[in-house]
Amino acid sequence: MTDSAAPHDRLARRLGLRGAVAIGLAAMIGAGVFAVWAPAAKAAGGWLLAGLAIAAAVAFANAGSTAQLAVRYPEAGGAYRYGRERLGAWPGFLAGWGFVIGKTASCAAMALTAAAYLVPPAWQKPVAVAAVAVLVGVNVLGVTRTARVASAIVSAVLAVLVVVVAAGVAAIAGVGWGVGAAGAESSLRATDAAAGGLGAYGVLQAAALMFFAFAGYARIATLGEEVRDPRRTIPRAIGIAFAVVVVVYALVGTAAVGALGADDLAASVAPLVDVVAVAGWRWAEPVVRVAAGVAALGSLLALVAGVGRTSLAMARDGELPRALCAVHPRFGVPHVAELATGLAVVVLVLVADLRGAIGFSSFGVLLYYLVANASALTQPAGERLVPHWLSWFGAIGCVVLVVTLPVASIVAGVAVFAVGAAVRGIRLVIAARRGHAGARGDEPRD
Repeated sequence: MTDSAAPHDRLARRLGLRGAVAIGLAAMIGAGVFAVWAPAAKAAGGWLLAGLAIAAAVAFANAGSTAQLAVRYPEAGGAYRYGRERLGAWPGFLAGWGFVIGKTASCAAMALTAAAYLVPPAWQKPVAVAAVAVLVGVNVLGVTRTARVASAIVSAVLAVLVVVVAAGVAAIAGVGWGVGAAGAESSLRATDAAAGGLGAYGVLQAAALMFFAFAGYARIATLGEEVRDPRRTIPRAIGIAFAVVVVVYALVGTAAVGALGADDLAASVAPLVDVVAVAGWRWAEPVVRVAAGVAALGSLLALVAGVGRTSLAMARDGELPRALCAVHPRFGVPHVAELATGLAVVVLVLVADLRGAIGFSSFGVLLYYLVANASALTQPAGERLVPHWLSWFGAIGCVVLVVTLPVASIVAGVAVFAVGAAVRGIRLVIAARRGHAGARGDEPRD
């Protein structure tokens, strides 16, 4: 534990293994699983599943490093805390800044995405604002309530994904309700004729896009201060959540590319809805649309929890306003940080539509895990849970995937980090000048 926070600022350890796994799954099995396949197929073509395998491999390495660090530092903050403790204040700050800013925008995007699936256009912004208010309220009432709601959402979404996979298998086999042999042959021809996307570069770009969908296990690490027996629970929760998601994504991805073919998948605006449609399962189309909206709400719930805990950790160190490190005396959660996050998300929902403009979040997530892997590399042998080479693989993989992101995502990401670095630099200069003035005895008085 660090000495930067007083005991009354500590969060309550109320979360068990099942709750931690539920929050991790809610973060990973979100709206991304309903939408990531189209841009990934556009980049990788028929090699979509190769991109998924690369994303899973890099994510596995990052999960190992994250779990290892969480055992050593069972506190709120995730890679912000790890980077600060192992690498220094600047790497930690950049990891935390990228996470807080990027994920706040992602919260707004998830709220708008959920509303887009669930209600007509005229109602979308009011419903998005209401969703943010309700889910922030759930978070403020305690981490165990967050876990219960996350578990219910994940269970419902997984049930619908089982339907999607079954529809994909039916379409490929030509036994769907109404698809017939012609439909199945069409799907198979589309698969066989699919272009190779952008080649090796396209496969890596698809991996970078799909990696974003795996990244939710960081939410488990950011809750490290609220997990019972964290040295045992956090690594197990990360491992279980990651394994479940890899299996789910592999099944859904195979069903999608098999049923639609890479070309049609790349052109789809609602890939999983199209999978059940090509199988002739028209009754399932509205079910899948509702599940996509509910999954976005699950992501929003987990994102608010993660942003709140990282903001708490940064506030403790003076990187964000100190008021954000307040902990509710009854519910044991960072209620001020979560309410501030909710307010920021509501403002973004009202003034901007970020559903198609959050590419920099992928940039931020990859650099966040780069800091985590670099931090894990500094740990001595006695603290290691994963081989040294695995952390190296994770770090190198993050760099490779960052540089293969679309140019617009890279530019947006660099801009976000540059703003954060400039703000911190100015603050440090001002603090240094005040300290120098105080040492001369001429510090200005309030």
